[in-house]
Amino acid sequence: MSRRSRGSNTWEVRASTLARNTHNLIRDIVENLQVEPNPNKPLIALSVGDPTTFGNLNPPEQVIQAVRDSVEWLSSRSYGPAKGHLEARQAVAQYSAHQGPISPDDVILCSGCSHAIELAITVIADSGQNILVPRPGFMIYKTVTEGLGINVKYYRLLPEQQWKIDLEDLEHQIDEDTAAIVITNPSNPCGSVYDKEHLYEILDIAARNHVPIVADEIYEHFVFSNNEFFALSALSKDVPILTCSGLTKRFLVPGWRVGWVIIHDRHNIFGTEVRKGLSNLATKILGPNTLVQRALPTILSCTPQSFFDDVVFFIEKQAKLAYEELRCAPGLRPIMPQGAMYMMVEIKMSLFPTFKNELQFVERMVAEQSVFCLPGQCFEYPNYMRLVLTVPEDIMQEACKRIVTFCQHHIVSRERLKEIDSNIVQVVE
Repeated sequence: MSRRSRGSNTWEVRASTLARNTHNLIRDIVENLQVEPNPNKPLIALSVGDPTTFGNLNPPEQVIQAVRDSVEWLSSRSYGPAKGHLEARQAVAQYSAHQGPISPDDVILCSGCSHAIELAITVIADSGQNILVPRPGFMIYKTVTEGLGINVKYYRLLPEQQWKIDLEDLEHQIDEDTAAIVITNPSNPCGSVYDKEHLYEILDIAARNHVPIVADEIYEHFVFSNNEFFALSALSKDVPILTCSGLTKRFLVPGWRVGWVIIHDRHNIFGTEVRKGLSNLATKILGPNTLVQRALPTILSCTPQSFFDDVVFFIEKQAKLAYEELRCAPGLRPIMPQGAMYMMVEIKMSLFPTFKNELQFVERMVAEQSVFCLPGQCFEYPNYMRLVLTVPEDIMQEACKRIVTFCQHHIVSRERLKEIDSNIVQVVE
């Protein structure tokens, strides 16, 4: 940026390099889409990863009452320690005992899980270094790094293997500038849940190459039947891990903005410097929401297990409904998730030659059927779209019905496809 000379009589104000180079890929793509819905059909947005959007999923009374009580306390109105109040950090340590031994000093409270991810990445990565992130993957990793000069490198996930990591590709991406590997489990956008064997394989690569892990486990308890969640930190013997999670999804309160980073470092590889660095970064916002912090011990200890079970049961039921319905959509291939609250659906674009890419497919589906799904390019993964599974059952059924109709209207016949390109031999199922 050029500096203004003394006595300059013109304004020279511009955004900083950090501001100019910070982008939210989902927002960038969505805002540029031509998404005018069909005025004759109410819009169904299967695009927003907020389980509270449709009003059918709500926190239990115990959670609401804990915040009501907190309002009355003088201590809930004041600034707290930048890392969070001790009682709140103790509550998180107890709540997260499945991750391994944790003390309150291992916990840093944050303004939501996205802020936790930002702290975890920026405390161990410098400008010029890189982090490894999954493709497809949640693009907050890129948003928090690119403006700081930290590079993002992608490793492949394998849709034909329930989105497991391509381990050979993961290790191939590691170089001398790699500061961390980001592992998202359960996955946004894929809904995958990794078994213990696969997690050990990931840890083995990290250990051999001496690269720490940032574990994004915000969906740690969103696991469907016949699957089991294992915290990476509970399995690691020597790989240092920064685990990111929070209240957002499980407790159905994304707007309350309370998350946390937990330090797992059995051999003191991070040392005091990383711990101190996290504390320094936490001071940038002077700690998260004190009102919710004061309610946190009650929220984490008194919410009934039946509430969590009911929420996961509902989302799994929705996943099964969407999967069965969309299997009937010509030209689509849904991939049944194992957890989280999303489903990825492949769009066989060669069967829809009137559309240049899945962006145009999604745009037209909004225009004709008023159903909005996020295009795969929001996750660096073209020819797919992501569905959110938290909508009410009748709305999910209607959305799937409209998607099937849309595909039936736009898919080309086998014969017509051969006319368009004689080299294409795919068969419409």
